[in-house]
Amino acid sequence: MSDERTPGRCVLHADMDAFYASVEQRDRPELRGRPVAVGGTGSRGVVSAASYEARRFGVHSAMPSFEARRLCPELIFLPGDIAKYARESRRIFEIFADFSPSVEGLSLDEAFLDLTGSRRLLGPPAEVGARLRERVRCETGLAVSVGIGPVKLVAKIASDSAKPDGLLEVEPGAVRDFLEPLPVRCIWGVGPVAERRLVECGFRTMGDLARADPALILKRLGDWGAGLARLARGEDLREIEPHSRAVSYSEENTFRDDVSERAVLESTILTHAESVARRLRRDRVRGRTVILKWRDARRRAAGPRGYPLHTRQTTLFEATDDGDLIAREARRLLALCGPTEPIRLVGVGVSGLEDGATSQLSLFGAGTTLAGAPSRDALNRALDEINDRFGSGAVARASQEPAERAGLSMQIKRGERTEPRSDDRDDRRERSPGPEPPERSR
Repeated sequence: MSDERTPGRCVLHADMDAFYASVEQRDRPELRGRPVAVGGTGSRGVVSAASYEARRFGVHSAMPSFEARRLCPELIFLPGDIAKYARESRRIFEIFADFSPSVEGLSLDEAFLDLTGSRRLLGPPAEVGARLRERVRCETGLAVSVGIGPVKLVAKIASDSAKPDGLLEVEPGAVRDFLEPLPVRCIWGVGPVAERRLVECGFRTMGDLARADPALILKRLGDWGAGLARLARGEDLREIEPHSRAVSYSEENTFRDDVSERAVLESTILTHAESVARRLRRDRVRGRTVILKWRDARRRAAGPRGYPLHTRQTTLFEATDDGDLIAREARRLLALCGPTEPIRLVGVGVSGLEDGATSQLSLFGAGTTLAGAPSRDALNRALDEINDRFGSGAVARASQEPAERAGLSMQIKRGERTEPRSDDRDDRRERSPGPEPPERSR
């Protein structure tokens, strides 16, 4: 039992409100108060973020763009600027770091903060949350909703309940009552398919799961169901992981039209492979396993998962960060066991990560590695420097095919360059709305 002298865990979940859309409304006054969506504008585009004015019409993230336009004819659809949003995310996370040394980013627009050991220094959690919200608004002009609870699950649900632009704290003694009436889909990781399975077993609310006989849950749903029941009771043992190591790097895109031409697939694969390799090099890691992914163009079932997803992979003798080698292996997978009919999506990934500074020497010559000969390493470094200086895509291989995106991801991409070039900084300084933010002490 914890008391006032020995308080238990305290987790804060901060979630930016309609992040991409809010950034655009902040920077473009003519968009304020109007329905705005950011995402893919093509026929297969999806909404990445929708302003609250658009949400009143039923528009939401992950919705197909054509459906969003049908629901809201007055919708202003923007392709967005992922580099700008990543820079804003960096500023926001710097603010988060001033409130806790332990920050776990879930995506560009949300994070967990561990406040367990900061009560004496910063004060009551609700006051900390209020100050954090004020800082974010003052320094970025954006709204953030905050949830506070004794465990991750409760804090995240609380921040969802506080939206838009609010704060909700759930005290430890109120957790069961707070979770009791919520639908099972509120449990982290429960999607439409899992929700349907739970409902079929008679578990519609978190309270249904929390009260159920553990033996019955094990019989019907196994260990997976037992884990969900613990979460439904507020028993979430997951720690905040501020420095979790990436397990893979990947890039993918959805085509505007179905694609079967091998040349188009191969050139798109090269584009993804080069992007993955560039991120690996920035993080000084290499990958041993190359993964090819594609999604069929022909729908096999109803719902968002109706288009089957396929993956194939191969393991290299030695880890690599060379885009040409990654592309070569992904193309080999494409030729050996790739799609035999048109596809709508293709992706390339690398896993089996190793420290890039400790590559094994090849048997074929001193100072040369299979991951990339010195000449290849020098070429890659030169390409990285050019792209860093003049922007991504400033230089590319002749056979690369631009990769159209269905939408903009909220995912934090390891190794993605978010610092603006010097001329970008000058442009942003000239455009920056409002007064300069106050100086902060660290």
